[in-house]
Amino acid sequence: MRSIDAKDMAFTDLNELLRSSSGDVELFNCLGQRFIGAGMGPRKISIHGVPGNALGAYLNGAEIEVFGSAQDAVGDTMNAGTILVHGSIGDTAGYAMRGGRIFVRGDAGYRAGIHMKEYREHVPVIVIGGRAGSFLGEYQAGGLIVVLGLHADGRPIVSNFPCTGMHGGRMFLRARCEGIDFPPQVTARSATEQDLASIAPILEDYCAHFGLDAAALLAAPFTVVTPDSANPYRQMYVPN
Repeated sequence: MRSIDAKDMAFTDLNELLRSSSGDVELFNCLGQRFIGAGMGPRKISIHGVPGNALGAYLNGAEIEVFGSAQDAVGDTMNAGTILVHGSIGDTAGYAMRGGRIFVRGDAGYRAGIHMKEYREHVPVIVIGGRAGSFLGEYQAGGLIVVLGLHADGRPIVSNFPCTGMHGGRMFLRARCEGIDFPPQVTARSATEQDLASIAPILEDYCAHFGLDAAALLAAPFTVVTPDSANPYRQMYVPN
């Protein structure tokens, strides 16, 4: 594995080094460099520090592991691969994500999972260990979002306006979600044993990466949210 010291390195130079390196790479002293791993195929990139915006954008099979937090637009429009973040992430994680997985140990900012979509066997997944900001799953068209609410300390595990415009996919929230104002075009209900069995392999994988107990997580109540209509705004444009 090649080691790269990213201290004081411009993002353009760092990304050129990554593209010209073969095999796995470990980055040290990363601080705000953008587009790390963008479009990369199968390989592993380990990052110590805080990568900048668009980490793993258009990712195409690589595994990126961040031993720290990451900024906005993690996994923007990614196709395949895995992004593991041991800290928290900024806004718009998984924007238009089409495949692969984003696993976050901490919290996520606003608009995580906006415009997520799926096609046949390509089902994108975002698992957030802590809390999520406003507009979680906005216009979600496919894929799976799971929010575990670890260390929420009694606060709601999602902020304002979750699932706005959602018309595909599923969302699982590890809470009973009383008092959360979901939009009228979705159904929020208690998860059944069958629902939880469908996400158990994903949570087992998540827990294996972060040293958590999947059985203990699954023993808590979950709320599952699904859309009522494939076209939630049809009533705005089509007369009855």
